[in-house]
Amino acid sequence: MLGSGDFQTTTPNSSTMIEGRQSQLEKTASAGAGNIYPEWLGDHNFTRTHGSRFAYVVGEMARGIATPLMVIEAVKAGLVGFYGSAGLRPQTVSEGLSEIEAGLGRQAPSWGANLIHSPQQPGYERAIVDLFLQRGVARVSASAFMALSPEIVRYSAAGLEKRADGSIERRTHVFAKVSRAEVARQFMAPAPDKILQALVANGDLTPGQADLARQVPVAGDITGEADSGGHTDNRPMGPLFSSLAQARSETAKVHSLDPDLIRIGLGGGIGTPGAAAAAFQMGAAYIITGSVNQSAVESGLSLEGRKLLADAGPADIAMTPAADMFEQGVEVQVLKRGTLFAMRGNRMRALYQNRAGFADCTPAEQKFIETALGESFESAWAKTRAFLADTNPNELARADLDPKKQLALVFRRYLFFGAQWAREGEASRLRDFQIWCGPAMGAFNEWAKGSPLEPLESRTVKQIAWNLLDGAAHITRLQTLRASGTNVPPSAFDYSPGLFE
Repeated sequence: MLGSGDFQTTTPNSSTMIEGRQSQLEKTASAGAGNIYPEWLGDHNFTRTHGSRFAYVVGEMARGIATPLMVIEAVKAGLVGFYGSAGLRPQTVSEGLSEIEAGLGRQAPSWGANLIHSPQQPGYERAIVDLFLQRGVARVSASAFMALSPEIVRYSAAGLEKRADGSIERRTHVFAKVSRAEVARQFMAPAPDKILQALVANGDLTPGQADLARQVPVAGDITGEADSGGHTDNRPMGPLFSSLAQARSETAKVHSLDPDLIRIGLGGGIGTPGAAAAAFQMGAAYIITGSVNQSAVESGLSLEGRKLLADAGPADIAMTPAADMFEQGVEVQVLKRGTLFAMRGNRMRALYQNRAGFADCTPAEQKFIETALGESFESAWAKTRAFLADTNPNELARADLDPKKQLALVFRRYLFFGAQWAREGEASRLRDFQIWCGPAMGAFNEWAKGSPLEPLESRTVKQIAWNLLDGAAHITRLQTLRASGTNVPPSAFDYSPGLFE
């Protein structure tokens, strides 16, 4: 277990620090609080169900930022890892699954992939579910769902089987990433009969599978997404967890379900041991990290992008328009420090709201647009038009008649490429990098400063996770002592990172 003989720091300073901390705790041993190990944090049914050592998830980061290598290293470290397959072509996703299987072996537990709701791409969601079921992907992290789709219900129900004792076994597990109770309730409840009937009529489910799906929640794991990078509602972690817990209690009562069949995890803002300990203390079944893993060596983000992240503070973030839902006003949280992306994206959104098209913009506004694009508007529209001719002719037909629509599509292209430039490390577009990032990244940097975990080359998903978990266990033990009536000095709660073997 962590904290025992097989989990020692490799740096003298950190080792001394830990010994000193243990010595301090010996003074309060009379309180009767024994060691607390990271394996003990969270819901033990979570680790048993998913085959992990720790109740800790390395979250999916879209378009391959959470690489197959990141998943492999996460699982080897005793964590649950999700492949960032959202937005990738099915063939690319398939290649990533093959890489994971080669690194872990077929039927390995503790890993899954991302299924993102994609109503703007007809057929994509179904193709990905087909692939996951064919390849035996046992876990999906479902994101961007505001309502249940037939495909997420199909994936959930396809893996249901009745055991000999009459209980229902899951072979396909849904982790539903949500930030609102009204969305969570849909995943906590059994699948709607209307969707199940349609799936059976289409031959996507058997009547037996549909019947089992009427008796269990769509998702056994609900990931509460607080103030995270990317798409976020900027929700505070505490109120979000209590809201989801209340929704679980009420939903289970309405549908006569065992509430213990629904585990609630927390992510968004977890970049220090204190934040991890707080999540577990609230009752989170597991924690999930995202932003901090983008700076890890296994990340699909370029070295240039990871260097920018390593310089970020907790306030070096901003909201800016999302490429996929630009016209609807949906925003994402991104890194602000070292880039102009957030400022440019927000100005583009204002221009779209107030102008009828590029020709309607003032000369200064046109200059801003073309400076940001790095080319003339006409050139950018020609490239956008060629892309739409192959991928979405109906949208192109509408845009050809609407200059305002053309403006939106060109802006969406810029926003999309911002993320691609960041992944590829396009040096000439450094100031246009779009890097999804929440405040956890800055908190992590402050905590790691001056420690062996500060250098980028030391930041692996294992080192990040084990430090967070070991620190959370340390804080939890001290809080247990304090709650038992022992006077624990505030400085004892400090935990500095080290490198673990």
